[in-house]
Amino acid sequence: MTATPTFSTLPTARTAPSPSGAARPARPFVGELRLDAFASHRRTVIPLGPLTLLTGGSGSGKSTALRGYEALARLAAGDPLEEVFPDPVAWVPEGAGTDAQGRRGFRLGCTVEGPLGPVGLDVAVQAEPTLRIVGERLRDRDETLLSTALLDPRRSVVQAAWHTAGTVAVTRAPFPDDRLGTALLPLRVAGTTDGQLRVLAAAEQVVVALRSAFACDPQPRRMRVPVPLGEGRLTSSCDNLADVLHRTRSQCAQRHARLVAAADRGCAGRVTGLTAERLEDGTVRALAERGEGDATPLARLGDGELRYLAFALVLLTGPHVLVVDPAAEVPSAMQALTVLADGLDRSLDGRQTAELLALAASICADGHMRLLGTVGEATALAARGTAGVTVVDLAP
Repeated sequence: MTATPTFSTLPTARTAPSPSGAARPARPFVGELRLDAFASHRRTVIPLGPLTLLTGGSGSGKSTALRGYEALARLAAGDPLEEVFPDPVAWVPEGAGTDAQGRRGFRLGCTVEGPLGPVGLDVAVQAEPTLRIVGERLRDRDETLLSTALLDPRRSVVQAAWHTAGTVAVTRAPFPDDRLGTALLPLRVAGTTDGQLRVLAAAEQVVVALRSAFACDPQPRRMRVPVPLGEGRLTSSCDNLADVLHRTRSQCAQRHARLVAAADRGCAGRVTGLTAERLEDGTVRALAERGEGDATPLARLGDGELRYLAFALVLLTGPHVLVVDPAAEVPSAMQALTVLADGLDRSLDGRQTAELLALAASICADGHMRLLGTVGEATALAARGTAGVTVVDLAP
């Protein structure tokens, strides 16, 4: 069973002043992603803004970068390493050799901005001969707060050392080699000294930022099928779109109205409403109302229209309507949800893409949501002129 850490150390003020006097963000967010020897990436550093689009030719590593972010997010949520990387060798660069002990692996890292300032996390994963985390480092501006190292390959543990600043400067203990040590710190650190509180606050900043992520890849084929009524939380494939529309129309009237307006701008023909119809077998199907009593089942819409609607729904509803597991102990006002969208412009025409990017830029400017997506070169070219959009070209 996965233990869920409990956090309570982040400052509750809206901002905290940095040594330079500049305001620090109240909501932790990932400002930089690092990938080293991870599939096609070699020492890649990707700066992340509120709305970041990755572009580049086929094989440049756009989708791989999103997988790296998602892997860190899942590890921060407490997922075991073997579930995050069921085929770990697939992420080792082709042709990469082994060391003297026959080992191969990769590295993932990020920098999280927040009330404490920048906090860095770097993780070394051994893919062969045994999948395990062989090294981890958590650091702030001044020093390393947590480090782990594999001392005995015969044991499934790493030796962890974290900053204490009490009667003992550093505390050491074994950690499992299949979990992220940073996510385990709240279960191991008492928080009785200033040093321990500093470590806990840094760990919380990283974990809160990473685990507040939602990977979204709408699948039009699955979205066209009627679905049973459920709890109305959107899945990553958006296959239960009809169930979610049934909920949002009655419970989120203002956001639902904005979704209808977005649908009218991005779909062919007039859209005056979005609703869900209950069928005789107890399932529901989604409908686009056309005015004067006319309605079109969403199953008849094109792939681009369905993907556009799904992404607009994600942006307009937020974490309470998505299958996402943010840190429950931290107020939602202190968290920023990051949407991971591989192929954001897939199947969309130019008008739909422009509308979706404008909506995303508006939503992300508020600070409670961020978006990291991959797009084709044509969309990237157009997006470079859109205010609030950061375009990162991964071409070699």
